[in-house]
Amino acid sequence: MTRRLTLFYLFFSLFFSAYAQGTESGQYSDVIRGQVFVDFENIYAGHVDEEYPLSMDTASRRALDEVALFFSAMIHGWSFSYEVGERARKIDENLELTPLGKIQFGDPALVVTESEIKDMQLIIWADYHLSEPMQKRMQVWRTGMIRNAQAIGYAPISFETYPGWIAVKQLALEDSARAALRAALRGSERNRPKHVTGFISLAAFPRFYIEAGRWAVSARFRVQIIEIRPFAAY
Repeated sequence: MTRRLTLFYLFFSLFFSAYAQGTESGQYSDVIRGQVFVDFENIYAGHVDEEYPLSMDTASRRALDEVALFFSAMIHGWSFSYEVGERARKIDENLELTPLGKIQFGDPALVVTESEIKDMQLIIWADYHLSEPMQKRMQVWRTGMIRNAQAIGYAPISFETYPGWIAVKQLALEDSARAALRAALRGSERNRPKHVTGFISLAAFPRFYIEAGRWAVSARFRVQIIEIRPFAAY
């Protein structure tokens, strides 16, 4: 195991600057930090993952891909178009998220700071060093004009409907954003609106876990509302 861990460090130092999942506490204005957990023995919906157990290379790549997704969601966020929905009027709830930017694999601003193997999991801490434009963007996300929202989202574990491990986790994260938006509007709007547009970002890396045979994710968001259209406008 020691030799494998040494090779892992060499693998990162040669080919990546690198990445991570965690909390926002203790972060500086020019650095954000996170931690990622990757199971070597993933089992989805009653069948074993394509590679079982995962090799170190595969687990490392999954950690890097996942942390890049979360850092992108924290720094750039999404624009959203949210049809709130109302059962009495037979209007379906629908959230459309459009990413506003993406951190690419191998970004030199991403640096792995700690890693360990524990209980058949690869655990990585990483920092992202923000450029000046990114620091300004993060300052905007932290201003008093931004609403805070938190919720739990869900997604099926099966790859059959949503192929790929990252697609399933992203689906759960998007469902968490939908639930967070709905909760935020319920707390601020006296009457339920029909349609809302704006911007949303992760406040910190989310926490994934399995609940009742499906993925669950607890996530905190920052929300900027641009327009609220009441039912009276239609």
